[in-house]
Amino acid sequence: MNTAPQPAVARFVTGWSIAGLVLLVPTVVVAWIAVLSTERGTGCLMYGEQCSTVPGEALYGCFWVALVAGLLALVWPRARWAGARTGAVLVQWGSQLTLGLLILSGA
Repeated sequence: MNTAPQPAVARFVTGWSIAGLVLLVPTVVVAWIAVLSTERGTGCLMYGEQCSTVPGEALYGCFWVALVAGLLALVWPRARWAGARTGAVLVQWGSQLTLGLLILSGA
């Protein structure tokens, strides 16, 4: 019984992991630019009024979960537990997209 993942699948998962890691900081920066370009975001920045009710811990948590899951999927041995690597990439992207949406919800 061959339990080793196909090389194409391993490369696919690695590619998505790298893409998520590369896009993590730009996602945060673009989302914050979008928020700060609104009237509400500018008011929050300048006067501290109408700021987002999203707790900072949720934002930091999503960021760190995305980073750690992406790195875990990247360094996990490709021949062992391919499902775990795929799951880590799904957690990475889910957390990253949630982070962007949480930032944008403060607009």
